[in-house]
Amino acid sequence: MLAAMTPRERHPWSWGWADRFPSDEARATLADTVSAFLGIPGLAPLPLDTGSPSPAPSRVTPAADVGFEVTDDPGVRASHARGRSYPDLVLGMRGDLSGAPDLVAFPRTEDEVSAVLRWCAAQNLAVIPFGGGTSVVGGVDARCPDGYRGTVTLSLARMDALLALDTVSRQARLQAGCTGPRVEALLGAHGMTLRHFPQSFEFSTLGGWIATRAGGHFATLYTHIDDLVCAARMVTPEGVLENLRTPGNGAGPAPERLLLGSEGALGVITEAWVRVRPKPRWRLSASALFPTFEQGVGACRQVAQAGLYPSNARLLDATEALLHQVDGSGRAVLLLGFESEDHDPSAGMARALELCRAHGGECSAVKRREDDASDASSGRWREAFLDAPYLQSALVSVGLLVDTFETCVTWDRFEALHRDVEGSVNDALATVCGGGRVSCRFTHLYPDGPAPYYTFLGRARPGDELAQWEALKRAASEALLRHGATITHHHAVGRTHRPYFARQHPPLWTTTLEAVKRALDPSGVLNPGVLVPAPRRGA
Repeated sequence: MLAAMTPRERHPWSWGWADRFPSDEARATLADTVSAFLGIPGLAPLPLDTGSPSPAPSRVTPAADVGFEVTDDPGVRASHARGRSYPDLVLGMRGDLSGAPDLVAFPRTEDEVSAVLRWCAAQNLAVIPFGGGTSVVGGVDARCPDGYRGTVTLSLARMDALLALDTVSRQARLQAGCTGPRVEALLGAHGMTLRHFPQSFEFSTLGGWIATRAGGHFATLYTHIDDLVCAARMVTPEGVLENLRTPGNGAGPAPERLLLGSEGALGVITEAWVRVRPKPRWRLSASALFPTFEQGVGACRQVAQAGLYPSNARLLDATEALLHQVDGSGRAVLLLGFESEDHDPSAGMARALELCRAHGGECSAVKRREDDASDASSGRWREAFLDAPYLQSALVSVGLLVDTFETCVTWDRFEALHRDVEGSVNDALATVCGGGRVSCRFTHLYPDGPAPYYTFLGRARPGDELAQWEALKRAASEALLRHGATITHHHAVGRTHRPYFARQHPPLWTTTLEAVKRALDPSGVLNPGVLVPAPRRGA
C-alpha cells in the first residue's frame, strides 16, 4: 500500500516552500560566510519561534449563504496576511500577524467575484485581491484601514484554468489565478509557452503580473507582461471592464491600460488573452567580462540600440557577479542570450559579442542549448536568479538587512543617477548600519535607457530593523526622483512606493486616478491605500 503524499507547504513567513528554509546549522554556516565576505561582524542565526501563531479572532462573521466560499480559519487567514517584502519578512519572523484579514474568500467564477464585491460594499469591508502573495511593496497588506469594519482577502486560487487556445493567432485565454508553473504546464501540453518568467515565477499569478505590470524573462523587446497581454477582463463593483481582442487598436484611449498596473485598487482581474509562442528551438548563450562596470554599460547601450533584441542581456557589476557565483575576478559580467522558434539567431549573437569586444569585453564561446547544455555563467545566473528570494529570507534570519530596489532611466542620465544612488545609499548604510554594500545589475535594456536593479546589505539591529530599512529606502527613493528616474520599473507601487509615485507624476494624474477609482469603486472598498490615498470614511 502506498503511503499518502504530504502536500508541500509554503513557509509561514519566509519566501517559498517550507522545506527549503535552512536548518539552524546551515544558517550558522551562512552567517559566518556572509560575515567574512561582507566584512560585517556579529551575524548569527536569530532565534525563531517554531510555533504556529494565530491571528486575533475575526471581527466579521459571514452570513450562512453569501454565494461564495469564505473562511475565517486562522491558518488560512495567517497565510494571507501580507506579501514578502523586507518588512513582511521581519514581521513574520517575529510572529506578528496583526495584519491578517478577517476573512478569506475563494470565488470560482466572475459572478462569485461580483458577489464578494457587493457583499463587502454592503458590509463596509475592505477587499484585498490576492494572487500568489509575492508582493514586495505592500500591495497585498491586509491590515484593516481606518473606517472599515474589517478586511476580506479575495483569493483567485480557484480560478486557474485554460479557457481557450487559438494556435492560429497564437493567443491563449487563461484565468487570472494561474501561477507561473500552471501557465507553462497548461500551454506546454499544446507545445506552446508564454515565456514570462519573473523572479517570483514559482508562486506569482497571471492576474498578479497584469495588476503589477511585472517584468519577465525577455531583457529586451517583450520586457513586461504588458507586451504579452492582448485583452483582459476586470470585475469592478460597477460591472465588468474588458477590451477588444485585436492585434492593434487605434480607437481612443485603450481600456487595457486601466487594467495593467491597477494593483487591485480598481477591480479584480479575472482572465486575459495573452500572446503565446511555440517553445524555442534555438537557444544561444554567452558571456562577456569587462574590466569596469562602465565599459559594460557602454556595451549594453550599443547592443540595445543595434536592433538585435537579445532575450537575455543582464549586466552584473563585480559584487553582483560574486554574490551570484557567476564570476569572482572582480570584473563586470554581461550575460547574453538569443532564442528563436523559427531560425538560428547566431548572427545576432555574433554581432552582440562584436560590440562587447569593442568596449573591452572578453567574450566566452557561444553555447547552444538544443541539448540543454549552456554557458556556465548563464547557468549559474539562472539558478541564482530564482533562488535569490530564498537567500534573502535566510539572510534576514541571521541578522542581515538586505533588500532591493529597481528603476529605469535614459542613458544620458544613468551615470549621474548611478553615482548618486551609490553615494546616497552607502551614506545611509554607514549611518544606520555602520556600513554595508550596494551592488547593481541591469535587468532589462531599452534603446533609450537601462533598468538598473540595486541590492543593499547591512547589519540589522534587532528591534530596529524597520526604522533602518525605512531610512535606506528613503535615501534610495529620493535619489531616483532627483534624476527623473521612475520609482519602480517592475516591482509595482503598492503602499511602499505610493508617496513617491504621487511625486513622480503631476498632481492632475493623481486627481484623474482618484476620479477613475470613484467611477469603478464608488464605495472605496478595493485595496484602499494603493495607487491613491485611502478614502476617508466614517466608523
